[in-house]
Amino acid sequence: RSRLFFWTEGMNVVLIGYRCCGKTEVGQFLADKMNRPFLDTDALIEQRSGSAIEATVAAGGWDHFRDCERLVVAEVSKKSPLVIATGGGVVLDEDNVRNLREKGWLVWLKAPARVLRERMSRDRRHGKGRPSLTDADPLDEIEAVLKQREPLYEKASDWAVDTAELGIVEVTSLILDEFQKVSGKKQKRIISTQSPLRPLRRIEN
Repeated sequence: RSRLFFWTEGMNVVLIGYRCCGKTEVGQFLADKMNRPFLDTDALIEQRSGSAIEATVAAGGWDHFRDCERLVVAEVSKKSPLVIATGGGVVLDEDNVRNLREKGWLVWLKAPARVLRERMSRDRRHGKGRPSLTDADPLDEIEAVLKQREPLYEKASDWAVDTAELGIVEVTSLILDEFQKVSGKKQKRIISTQSPLRPLRRIEN
């Protein structure tokens, strides 16, 4: 089936990007505006394992977590229409990307390392920790890991928006506007644009 078929039948909106780029908060708000179910793949993994991601990684390592993630992604990718927020490393597995693109329009929520570090520091102060990806402090590894993953986000995404200076309302509005523009088009890739809008409220997740 062509991508045009899925546009007309209800394409999933799939949010990808690094930790703290705003996927969960934007996804929840977007799903409400689109009157669609919202699924967070990390939350589903936690629900099914009965433990937090930190505990899952501590017990079985990142390879075990990626195996769990692969199963969840394969399952949710078969459903539509949804809004799906994914884990930051979902693009590391080509099968994940292929499955998500089957019925999904992939939106990359971007932010520079400096902004991601500020958001993660704020989360840490509020008791929300994240496991290290490289055995370094999660705050110190951002720039190196982001540099590695950015080409993968770029390759996987259909469209991108920089969330650094935008609030949840504005990011959601941009996604909805772009979704309406491309919903009847056949092209596979969408060129990202830089929005001039200023923030109403900064993303905080």
